[in-house]
Parts: sequence; structure tokens; C-alpha cells
Amino acid sequence: MSAVPEIYTMVLLEMEDGLEKSVSFLNEQLQGLRTGRASTALVDRMMVDYYGTPTPMKQLAQIGVPEPRTIAIKPFDAGALKDIMRAIQTSDLGVNPNNDGKVVRINLPPLSEEQRKKLAAKAKDFANNTMIAMRNLRRDASKAKEEGNKGGDLTDDFSEQLQGEIDNKLKEFEVKVNDVVKKKTEEIMTI
Repeated sequence: MSAVPEIYTMVLLEMEDGLEKSVSFLNEQLQGLRTGRASTALVDRMMVDYYGTPTPMKQLAQIGVPEPRTIAIKPFDAGALKDIMRAIQTSDLGVNPNNDGKVVRINLPPLSEEQRKKLAAKAKDFANNTMIAMRNLRRDASKAKEEGNKGGDLTDDFSEQLQGEIDNKLKEFEVKVNDVVKKKTEEIMTI
């Protein structure tokens, strides 16, 4: 068989790169979902209005988990304390932070069964959106393959082989997404 055409490799690499980014974005979204334990990921990316500029919390403070249900946030600038408090209160975490003038503490109450189910449903929604994005990547790769076939860059045999690889790559990443969401759902539902 002749050498693999450049377009063949390019289409697969672009699709795989997009699939990797989709799974990575899903992981970031899922980190922000609350489980039974405290995690710095709940507030890392939370935006704080710092002197009129939206700034991620992790750039304004040292964030730690001193106890399983407590997040401690120590601002680098004491003037940011009120802004950090406001950002937490207006977030969708549903908690009321405390501060001692130096450190903001968030005590996370145990999740009710209803809250756990809502969070598990939200995780599933994130997964569904990721699946849609990945199917769009497959569509784009298939379209590029068709254009390569019409333009004479791909033979019919290579075109058929490439479509098989595109479909297999999508299935491989769908399994990854399902595994990631299953693991997160178990974390959420565990008391």
C-alpha cells in the first residue's frame, strides 16, 4: 500500500486534539461541582471583582483545605477580603462564608439527597454537552475527509479507512467521558 497522505494524518491529529480539549474542559467543569468533601477547585476559578477587574480567586489568595468540610482563603491583600466574601456569597455554592479579618472560611454543610441528585444531573448535562462537541468534531473531520476525497488528495480506500479511524477515535473518547462522569457521580452520591 502506498504512503499515507498528509491530509489523512492531519485530519486525525486535529480531531484528536479537539477531543482531548473537550475532555479536559469537562474535567475542569466537573472540578467545580461540589461533592461530600471540600476542594479548592470549588473556588479556584471563582471570579472576584478586584478593583473593578474580574480576577480569579487563586490569583488573589492562598486557598487550602484544613479540614474535610472547610475551605480556607487567605488573601494576599487584606483589602480584597470584602470582595472575596461578596464573590462567594453571590456564587452558586449556596454557602455563607465567615472571616476573622485575615482569613475567609467556608464551612460546607453535608449535601442532602436532593442536592446530590441535582449535582449528579448537572454532571450528566456537562457530559452531554461534551458529547455534542465531540460529535461536531467528528462531523468536521468527516467533512474534511470528503473534501480530500473530492480534491483527489485521498483515494477511496484511504477515505474509507480514515472514516473508520474517525469513528473509532470518537468511540474511544466517548468511553473516557462516560468514565469521568461515572467517577464524579459516584463521588457526589457518596455520603
